[in-house]
This record gives sequence, structure tokens and C-alpha cells, in this order.
Amino acid sequence: MDFDLLVVGAGPAGLCLARSLRHSGLSVALVDPQDRDTLANPPFDGREIALTQRSASHLRDLGIWPRLGDGHISALRDALVLDGHPSARQARMRIGHELSPCSELGFLVGNHHIRRAAWQASFDTCEPGQAPTLLHGRRVVHIHTDAREARAVLDDGRTLTARLAVAADSRHSTTRRAMGIGADLHDYGRTMLVCPMTHDGDHQQTAWEWFDHGQTLALLPMNPCPQTGHHRSSVVLTLPARDIDPLMALPGAAFGEAMTQRFARQLGAMRLAGTRHTYPLVGVWPHALVGRRFAAIGDAAVGMHPVTAHGFNLGLHSVQALSDMLLQAHRLGADIADPGGLARYERRHRSASRGLYFATHAVASLYTREQPPARLLRHALVQLGERFVPFKRAVAASLTGLA
Repeated sequence: MDFDLLVVGAGPAGLCLARSLRHSGLSVALVDPQDRDTLANPPFDGREIALTQRSASHLRDLGIWPRLGDGHISALRDALVLDGHPSARQARMRIGHELSPCSELGFLVGNHHIRRAAWQASFDTCEPGQAPTLLHGRRVVHIHTDAREARAVLDDGRTLTARLAVAADSRHSTTRRAMGIGADLHDYGRTMLVCPMTHDGDHQQTAWEWFDHGQTLALLPMNPCPQTGHHRSSVVLTLPARDIDPLMALPGAAFGEAMTQRFARQLGAMRLAGTRHTYPLVGVWPHALVGRRFAAIGDAAVGMHPVTAHGFNLGLHSVQALSDMLLQAHRLGADIADPGGLARYERRHRSASRGLYFATHAVASLYTREQPPARLLRHALVQLGERFVPFKRAVAASLTGLA
């Protein structure tokens, strides 16, 4: 089977790339180990994605945004950074939407809703253009590229050839590794627990990032609970894995009380409103994004720590950067896997992600240290940031994606 592009991974990045090329005339194959029903109707996985204004605009251009459904899109008006416990001298830095040209800093959308909408936009039979060919329930067991083509062997023995192979199969990409491209991994020694919770207090459409002693908490404002009408948020708790496991084992009511105490009752009583999910925190910086007839996008291109909530936004940037290069080459009748074009893609995406990745790594490292000097430093930094308006304006520009 011969294609122009072979994309390994039918997650959000792979689907968005396929969608961006639907009207190009380029043939695209998507390979994914999950079955078709799961890909078309992905289950809730706990992750709520903070989208910048720029990412929202890109999803509109791809025809994905209207398919999300208004009820699944929550506005992120403001952001609040907290350090320390409210019983002591808690430092606060507020990043308000008024520091940006928009009425909100961004939007919150469930990862499963993004995947569902991207699937619909890619495979809608009523839409013009060429839908991708899906090979579901299959894994790539061998991949090789040469000057003429990329060749992949599936676990059922079939061989696929393409002009360009694209890895979109997570930060621990087996495809990238099979191409001989290594990566620097940083294991933060922490696990992230995520779940939806209702609470008595109003979140006022404000996202929290709270660096407390011995734990990191985040709160992402969701729309009201459709069943009860109560205020609802996606709650993120980061702890060593050994401390997460007992919380996962608690019955729902006991878990709600435990989280109420961890949030120091700042939002009143909190109640579990869905399933709990855990993810180990590992940052990944690949040594390269391209190779001979090969490119990496999404998390396979850079695996971000979630503290700045920019992982999917950078994934969309990689999709846009690669698709722009491919479409230009195709219009000019050039080789879509020309080394010069792939190098331009790599430079563009590295430029957009390098500073953010390493700054995020520095912040995450500082805020997981519990030694007194580190506590004093981060407390002072939050206090300084609150008083320095140009810095807050720069943060607001980063959060909206309009920097």
C-alpha cells in the first residue's frame, strides 16, 4: 500500500495533521493500535486541555472547533498563581484577562472531546476532500527510510510505503526511537492525579496553579455540572507516586473530604464528579525532530511538563508548521520530504518550543523542591511577579498564545 504520508498515531496531533491535508490531494494513512470505535468515541481520560486563543483559532480553521459543542468549552478568563498555605503568608499573583486584548485568556476543553471532534472532521464523508486511510488495531513493528521512500511493516505482515513517515505516537514514541533518534528524559519523580470535582465556592472562570508545601495543586474551571448545576472544575494534584496510591483507593466521599482539606476549603466542600486518573510526570526533549523522510509532531516532538498547560498548544504548532511546509512543497511540485523543507520545519518548531520547554523545566524543578531556600525563593518570585505588571502582561500574552 503506497501513500504520500504515513502517520503513526491517530491521537489529536495525528488527526489534526490529517485534517489539515484533507483538501491538498495528498494521500494519508493513519496507523493506530486502538480499535475504530475507541478512536471515534474516545473515553474520558481525566485530562482537560487549556487552549490558547491561537490554538482555538487554528482549530476553527481546521473545522474542528464547531464540532466540540458549546457545552464542552469553558472560558478561562484569568489565572492565579499561589505559593504557600493560606494559614501562613500565602503569596498570590493574578494574571487577568484585561492584560490581553481578549475577554478571556483561553479555553478549557476535555481531551476526549478534542479527539472526537478531530476524528469527525477528518472522517466526515459529507465533507469534500480525501479522508485518510485508517489502519486501526495495528502496530508498526519495523520502519526504514531511504532516499526514495519510507517503508513500514505492520504487526499483521502488511507493508506500507510512503514519501514521508510522521511520528505522532506520544512522548515515548517508539517510531522516533526506531528511526534512531534519542531523547533527553527528565522524570520528575511525581505522579499527577486528575479528576472532575464540584465545589461550593465559585471558581470565577479562574485557573489556579498552587505550589503548596509538599504538594502542587491545580484547578481548571469547567462549566457547571450538568446533573447538579454545582460549580465544577478539573482538579490536578501532584505528589510522589507512593502518596497518590492511597488517595486513588479512597471511596468517593472520603476522597472528596481529603481534597477539600488539601485545598484548605478555599472553594468550600468538594465532591468527586467523575473518574480519577493518574499520569507520571516525565518531560521529553528529542535530540532531533526530523530524519531522512521522517518528522515528529505533537508529544513525539516535545513532551511538556503540564505546569504551563502548553503541551497540546505546542502540538498544534507542530501540526501547523509541518502542514505549511508540506502544502507549499506540494503546490510547487517539490518533494514533500526534501531535507531542506524538513530542516525548516524543525527550526520553526524548535524556535517555538525550546524556550518554553526549558523555562517550564526550571519552574517545575524549583517548585518540587522542599528545602527552605527553594521555598523562600519561589515565594519571593510570586510576590515580585504580582507587583511587576510588564511580567504579568508577558505571561498573559503567553497564555493566550498571542505573544
